[in-house]
Amino acid sequence: MTSDDTAYPGGARQITTLLELTPDQTEAVLALIAEAAHTDGQQAISEQGRLQLRGGPREGVRHFLLTVGGVGDQLVGYAQLEDTDPVEAPAAELVVHPSHRGHGHGRALGSALLAESGKRLRVWAHGGHSAARHLAQVLGLTLFRELRQMRRGLADFDPPEPVLPDGVTVRTFVPGEDDAAWLAANAEAFAHHPEQGSLTQRDLDDRKAEPWFDPAGFFLAFRGGELVGFHWTKVHAAERLGEVYVVGVRPGAQGGGLGKALTTIGLRHLAAQGLPTAMLYVDADNKAAVTVYERLGFVTYETDLMYRSET
Repeated sequence: MTSDDTAYPGGARQITTLLELTPDQTEAVLALIAEAAHTDGQQAISEQGRLQLRGGPREGVRHFLLTVGGVGDQLVGYAQLEDTDPVEAPAAELVVHPSHRGHGHGRALGSALLAESGKRLRVWAHGGHSAARHLAQVLGLTLFRELRQMRRGLADFDPPEPVLPDGVTVRTFVPGEDDAAWLAANAEAFAHHPEQGSLTQRDLDDRKAEPWFDPAGFFLAFRGGELVGFHWTKVHAAERLGEVYVVGVRPGAQGGGLGKALTTIGLRHLAAQGLPTAMLYVDADNKAAVTVYERLGFVTYETDLMYRSET
């Protein structure tokens, strides 16, 4: 644990760096994230970041708690740093309580992240809000990646029957039986995408334990006994929003229309549940995927931006 005390106009500010959080600290951080999301209309900390708050220490993950006023006082800011990518700089996310913005807390957290990472840093700005862009500029970070959230209505979704490549069959995921095969297929399908391709059994177990997990919406494509592709859907019940959570095709099975067929199967499943809208995330520079989704009627809804240091 390390800490740093700084004075600012509202009182004493302290940033504490931890390898794991207590249950009380976890609940305080989740409450802060929820309050910010209610104000911003956007989660400042990703699903992966929120999952990593629980369950003890995680390899390469550090938590930054910003409090003001004195010992044990109010939590007003949080940041998470993940240093697990063997090539890229550590990645971070941060959030400041809406009632405490405008006092330099975001800059303080950003500076702490830069110091902790040795000035090798990537930072997500979910939603790409102007305040986040300004903070990135203040910290000397430059735009590195654009992740689009795309959406389409499902009320009028009536595609033709999906056509699977010869010899391919589809069934749903069986928890405990398909875990290892899916992790291997996911790693191959997303070898170019470390955030997704590096998922471990612990990461999968975290998601299986979430209230939204439903194996009936997790579709696996097999050729013979080999898992060659998958479409994992997700339902955001409170928002009545379906998600193309992840679609993957093993390299040897790409180019035959399996990805499009799996996407259609998942969307038909979401539409059958009466959900009015479907969403997905895709990198803006993945032109082939963007084109496929646009042809399926998806349009850009909002954009997440990633900034990085130049060192």
